[in-house]
Order: sequence, then structure tokens, then C-alpha cells
Amino acid sequence: MTEREIIERAKALDGIKELNPMQLKVLGSSARQLVLVSPTGSGKTLAFGMRILRNLRSPGSGLQAIVLAPSRELVIQTASVLRQLCRGYKTAAFYGGHSVADEKASLSPEPEIIVATPGRFLDHLQRGNIVPSQSLRSVVLDEYDKSLQLGFEGEMKRIMRRIGVADQLTMTSATMLPVFPDYINVADAEVIEALSQDDSKRLEIISVESFSRDKLDSLVGLLASMNPREKAIVFVNHRESADRICGRLRKEHISAGLYHGALDQQQRATAIDLFANGSTPVLVATDLAARGLDVTGLDAVIHYHLPVDEATWIHRNGRTARQDASGRVYVITSEADSLASYIRFDRAYQPPATLQRPPLPSVATLHINAGRKEKISRGDVLGYILKNSGLPSDSIGRIIVYDHYSLVAVPRDSVAYMLETLNANKLKGKRVRVTRVRS
Repeated sequence: MTEREIIERAKALDGIKELNPMQLKVLGSSARQLVLVSPTGSGKTLAFGMRILRNLRSPGSGLQAIVLAPSRELVIQTASVLRQLCRGYKTAAFYGGHSVADEKASLSPEPEIIVATPGRFLDHLQRGNIVPSQSLRSVVLDEYDKSLQLGFEGEMKRIMRRIGVADQLTMTSATMLPVFPDYINVADAEVIEALSQDDSKRLEIISVESFSRDKLDSLVGLLASMNPREKAIVFVNHRESADRICGRLRKEHISAGLYHGALDQQQRATAIDLFANGSTPVLVATDLAARGLDVTGLDAVIHYHLPVDEATWIHRNGRTARQDASGRVYVITSEADSLASYIRFDRAYQPPATLQRPPLPSVATLHINAGRKEKISRGDVLGYILKNSGLPSDSIGRIIVYDHYSLVAVPRDSVAYMLETLNANKLKGKRVRVTRVRS
């Protein structure tokens, strides 16, 4: 496929008007080894996706591309982009919390592209489900500064040894790794650093002073003072803190979701879905959400706890002001905090002392206990709702179909009626159960 054809495919994706200089440079590179350092939200996934597409042989030629990413959410997001960009080729996604049996079944016929977390990919290698061959064209290590850290070293070393040398190795991150492990050969790599020069214009850093070491009152005041339609992620350093803070926000009638590593995969996926569709416009999260979480229209990042290092600061802030959008970063500080030199404020803000209770979101989410494995598509779900609810199509929000269930965003004030009428009717001739998802 020619560069022109690939560019036209990329521009046909939702929200893509023009490719940026970094993406065009990656596409045009002929280097066998490429290290890409570019801010979060700058379009790295599309960049390496085009590089993969340019290097693919015809469909049916066996496994040709492997993308390894350090989190389940990043795998899911990346696989979604590649399925759209590389249509005509089969893309499979493997990650923890997903059915191993379903993943094994997806290997027949063999996919041309596999996107996986290191642990799950190694598991399939050791089971003999995946047998890399000389047809392998591309290997991508996404967010390599994370996946090559000590915690992943054993897995990554075994994987790289088993898959051998591909025609192209691409490594991407928002921050440069100062030293690469000896099992990764980047001695002759082309390095593309696309550090944005106008981030300061798009990203406003705001100081919020807390008059007590426990910052909860300041956080509640800040969130209550924001536009209820805005989306914000509240970053904390510990799971226990996330649980406590989310519980307090809900008591204050602030619609908040919870996201950390102790939750199972379905709980985490649901939290992101409700956050993305506006049912819970606030997400309280650990740094698990600092990478691979791409939510359109994220207005603000709130540092409840200060980040542990500059890389974490960069990745957290990168959730907002993505592409050409603007965003705000709030840093709640108390006398117990010591600010690092990389944290510089544009202004200070103090929420009003007296605030009214924030209004509830206008969106709620329905759960339908049928999905792809039951031969249900997004079109089926939309048709089912429109036929039986009488609502206009533009009132129905985001529809997501998983293996065995589906989620759909609907007007909050229509939920009671919709539950009654939908449960009284069949979806594609099958009786299903429709319930409301509670955050």
C-alpha cells in the first residue's frame, strides 16, 4: 500500500482531519529501528499503526505484526485503532481479565496483527497457541519506558528472545528512557522527538490551596464549582485513597467513578465507559489511568496527591489537552506538600466557600446481557432501543458491545420507562435482561 493510500485511510478515521508532522515523519521513515518520543495525545498510535500498515504483506500471510503495551486499557484502545486503520487484516487483542479460551479461538484463522500485554502474550507463547514465524514484519513496544522497567524485565526478555528479529522495531513513549536493557538492540535506531512547543498555551496549570492536610473538602469544593458537564480525572497515589475519596464524593452527590488495579477487568472497563459517556463525569483513579486512557473531551486533570516523579506528572497531564484541544490541570496542595521544580503554576484558584449541590448528569447507562458472542451488534442495540422506546436517535449516546454484554448511554429522565418497555420486548428474537448501571 502506498503512503498516499495509507494517509487517506488515516484521514477517514473519526476526528482525523490532517496528519501532524510527527505522524508523517514516522510514516516516511525507512529505519529498521525507530524510537518515537512524543507527548501523550499527539497521535502516536496512529503513527505506528501507519508504519505497521505500510509494512504488511497481503492478508492471509500469517502473523505479521505484534504490538506489546503495558496495560489492558492501552491494548483495547490500540486494537480498536488498528482494526479501523488496517481493515482487511485481522487484529486480535490479548490481555488479563479476558477469556483465554476466547483468545485462543480468535487465533483461527491466524490474525495478521496481535496487540497484547506482555504477560498474556507470553502465556500464549508458552502454551504454544502463538508460534512466531519468519513472516513477522513489525514489532511495536508501546509506552516502552513502562514495559521495559524492572517489573516487566523477565517477561519482556523471554518474549523478545522467542519472537526473534522482526523487519521493523518501533518503540514509543512520551518520555525517553535513559538506558535500554541489553536485550533490546537500538544502537542504530532513528530517534524522532516530537516534543510540542505550544503545550503551555493549551494546558493551564492551576494551584488550589488546601487549608488542611486532608484535602477532601478542597476537592469537593473544586468539583462542585466546575461545570457539571465537564469531565475530570482525580489522580491519587494509593488504591485505599481512591476508595475513600470516591465514597466521600458520592455522599456529596457528585457522580464519581472508581478506577484502580484492585478492580477486575469488567469493573474497570465499566468505570471508563460511564466516564466517557458522561454518566459519571468524575473519575477517581490511581496512576493506572495515566497511560493508555484516551477519553474524548477530558476537560481537567486534578492532582489530589502530587505525582511521584516528572514522568508521572507528564503522563497524568497528558490525559487532557490532547491533539489541538485545551485543558486545565489543578494541583491541590497543603502545608505537608513539597513542590518539585517541574511543577510551575499559571495561576491560583480558591473555590467558593458556599456551594450549591451540583446537578445530576443528564446521562445514564443501561446494561444489556447480550453481546458479540450472542451475535449482537451496535446496530442491533440501537434498533432495539429506537423501536421499543420511541426516543429519537440523537438522544441515544455511546453504545459499546462486549463479548457477552452491551452498554448504552441514554437520557437519565427516560430510564424508568425504558427499563419497563425494553424488558417487555425481545432483542433479535431473544429475551434479554436490561438493567441500569450504578456507579
